[in-house]
Amino acid sequence: MPPINSLRFRVAFAFAVFGGLLSILLVAGIYLTAHEFGHRLMDETLRAELDDAVERHARDSVFVPPNTVSIKGYVLSNTGSSQNIPAAIKSLLPGSHNVNIEEIDYRVLIADRNDVRYFMLFDTDRQHEREERFLHFLILFALFMTVASAGGGFWLAMHILIPVARLARQVSQVEPGDVNLSLASLARNDEVGELARAFDHYRHRLQEFIERVNYFTADVSHELRTPLAIILGAVEVLEQDETLSTKQRERVARIRRAAQDMIDLSSALLLLAHEYLPVADDQPCDVSEVVHTCVDKHRHLIGDHPIRLDVELHGEPQLSVERPLLEIVIGNLLRNALFNTQSGSILLRLEAERFIVKDTGLGMSPEVLARAFERHYKSASSAGAGVGLSLVQRICDRYGWRISLNSREGQGTTVEIDFSAQRSA
Repeated sequence: MPPINSLRFRVAFAFAVFGGLLSILLVAGIYLTAHEFGHRLMDETLRAELDDAVERHARDSVFVPPNTVSIKGYVLSNTGSSQNIPAAIKSLLPGSHNVNIEEIDYRVLIADRNDVRYFMLFDTDRQHEREERFLHFLILFALFMTVASAGGGFWLAMHILIPVARLARQVSQVEPGDVNLSLASLARNDEVGELARAFDHYRHRLQEFIERVNYFTADVSHELRTPLAIILGAVEVLEQDETLSTKQRERVARIRRAAQDMIDLSSALLLLAHEYLPVADDQPCDVSEVVHTCVDKHRHLIGDHPIRLDVELHGEPQLSVERPLLEIVIGNLLRNALFNTQSGSILLRLEAERFIVKDTGLGMSPEVLARAFERHYKSASSAGAGVGLSLVQRICDRYGWRISLNSREGQGTTVEIDFSAQRSA
């Protein structure tokens, strides 16, 4: 059974609706026609009986009513009238009428001939029974047509969509490196072939775009790392200069940290630019070790501020993750907490399946909190470029981690990362 949102189901459903509506219109038309035709036959029969009764009455001067199961006749005149004329028809005017007498429906024809009024009654119960049986047959026919239309639509959809399904399988099996594969050659010269050619054209453009991106990342990586390596080399030379003052050494150390951060960030961004394909035998990364590394690396940001930085380790999770990316996640969260806390405390808590950063800093308003993960968004008090939390979320999405952010203005911020999603995957 195909899913409800599949194209085959929708085609079959459309056929069923079309067949059902067409059958209903056809049934209604046939039933109304048969009903009208039955009334006309009854009127003609009554008219023929009336003409015959008038002729016999004029010839014999005695009215002999019709003697059949369905037809009754009465006469009303000054010289002689039929007995037991139903009161329901006595006051009716000449013409055709539908009358119920003693819970029996009659078709009545009334006519005045030679100063005599004639009444002809046709018992319509049998006609109604025949019409009801005919209606039941028509309803069964409509249901059969609806089911047959659905079955026919599903069968047609199965056969018509075979080329589309085959093309979909071929597209799903195409690898990025299959440059010479042509989907159009595997399809016929029809609408599916046009779709395959459109796929080929789009895949060719996408391949060219990927090549340009690869060239760009390779060039940027080389052209960016080279000057950074030169900067680090110059920093090492400066650090060996014993004539530098304490302030100068602090500035040199700051240059080293900035250059090293740039190298780590460029490495992480290059890793993010590549498709993530988890491998079972990847070496796990010790999260607790990364936490200690990030704390040591960012402790200088405390400076002279009265901030207490606490680290609580209640677990030692091992994750299959590139270490530079994990360092960016923890480092960005810690750096944000330090930038937004002038005094108070910052807590880093590592558990078996969670990592929490909690500060008592400035906090965020509901408006800022709602846009905190938007790229390049920064609040008025932010000192960064607005890419830190956005980058953290991208890395979390890459590995299937869940990140949550809770904050109140003036009461601090709590960020929690749940690693359990990756472990259960």
